[in-house]
Amino acid sequence: MAAPPQVRALLLAINTLLRKRRYHAALAMVKGFRNGAVYGAKIRAPHALVMTFLFRTGSLQEKLRAILQATYTHSRSLAFFVFTYKGLCALQSHVQGKTYQFHSFLAAFIGGILVFGDNNNINSQINMYLLSRVLFALCRLGVEKGYIPEPKWDPFPMLTAVVWGLVLWLFEYHRPTLQPSLQSSMTYLYQDSNVWHDISDFLIYNKSHPSK
Repeated sequence: MAAPPQVRALLLAINTLLRKRRYHAALAMVKGFRNGAVYGAKIRAPHALVMTFLFRTGSLQEKLRAILQATYTHSRSLAFFVFTYKGLCALQSHVQGKTYQFHSFLAAFIGGILVFGDNNNINSQINMYLLSRVLFALCRLGVEKGYIPEPKWDPFPMLTAVVWGLVLWLFEYHRPTLQPSLQSSMTYLYQDSNVWHDISDFLIYNKSHPSK
């Protein structure tokens, strides 16, 4: 079935607009908003689904509401951040006549405060996800630029040992300092595995250990 003439005319007008470089910066902001919303939903929905049904108590309706709320929050935040970042980058380039490296940092700095500045669970998870990757990247950049000597041996095994040693020490003796979802995961792995009464809760299902 062919589309009505009005719809075809509208689509033609939109396609013509999208091909014009004159509006590229503004359209890139809109496309960035779209991609941020989609990517945020794709990332958060499966994570929220697994974590909610593994560790959260409550009715099915409450669990589904929590999943939808977490997905919406992540999707919305990422959409607004991409929109803000691209807009600020374009504004700086327009004002100064060309693009500089510090434009990227400044735009993301401002966008980070505006969008991810609230101290909540989702923003904490996103920031920690980025922090670990930023530290890895800065170390590689330091080696690439010559600020850090090229390792004579692979440092990854020692890094792994230190990370796992620290996280289990923190879990056992300073648990409140860890992020709540990590506490839940580690409680399931290392604390709940100390508790059973018969074969049913030894192999078939898990019985939570009383909180310390």
